[in-house]
Amino acid sequence: MLTQLRSRLGQALFRRVAGPEGPGNRARIHHTPGPRWFAPDRPIRTVHGDASMFIGGLSALLLQSLHPRAMAAVAAHSGYRGDPWGRLQRTSTFLAVTTYGTAADAQRAVDHVRAIHDRIRGTTPDGEPYHAADPHLLGWVHAAETDSFLRAHQRFGAHPLDAAGYDAYVADTARVAEALGVTNPPRDRAQLAAVLDAYRPELRATSEARTAARFLLLQPPLPLAVRPLYAGLAANAVALLPPWARSMLWLPRLPLVEDLTVRPAGEALTRTIRWAMHPVRSQGGPA
Repeated sequence: MLTQLRSRLGQALFRRVAGPEGPGNRARIHHTPGPRWFAPDRPIRTVHGDASMFIGGLSALLLQSLHPRAMAAVAAHSGYRGDPWGRLQRTSTFLAVTTYGTAADAQRAVDHVRAIHDRIRGTTPDGEPYHAADPHLLGWVHAAETDSFLRAHQRFGAHPLDAAGYDAYVADTARVAEALGVTNPPRDRAQLAAVLDAYRPELRATSEARTAARFLLLQPPLPLAVRPLYAGLAANAVALLPPWARSMLWLPRLPLVEDLTVRPAGEALTRTIRWAMHPVRSQGGPA
């Protein structure tokens, strides 16, 4: 009975994250012979293969929303409200291909994303022009994502890395960032912190950012029965944010509540996800 429950839960999570093409993508990513961008022992494989990504990914979306031009592009072109699961599945597949897939498949995935970015142009509600292929905007998205994934793994990873390992993780992600068009991405944690700090004067919580936060935190497209579990992930995604980012999004910190209930809930949820997903990953599962 417990084995069946584990299998059903793991498959349900996999379908949500990987989509209907998940099994085929999984086989192609993990079993196609050929050189990879990253060797099996690289830190990027450790971080991106951990259940902490469920929390880190949600935290990254909240942090990324604080750049007005990046958020305007997402609001106008990503379809995150109309097709949130499709967007998640495309993102998770891209991460899996570039982290674990062959070098040829990784390059094709990058080329596809770059072609999409090149077509996305527009103007923010305040009249600022944006272009999704702008290396400066790409640099913000990359830095926010890398920092969020790293923070989540430090807190909830099954096997946290040492300082050198996390520096190497940032260096690994720079390989993908450069392929996407980021100019001089950070290659260790000190550089990553400096990059995030340099962007801060440009950041603010626009109405679009707060709308996205409400959607992600309070209006997830999920059945009522599983929303309490999602709420635990969402609360921990908020807790991972830098204090200044929480302030911009009007998400106050409650130290006692977070220390006594939120973080333990995050630890329990990531352990449960890891337990459920293990059979999937052992068969060549998602990142």
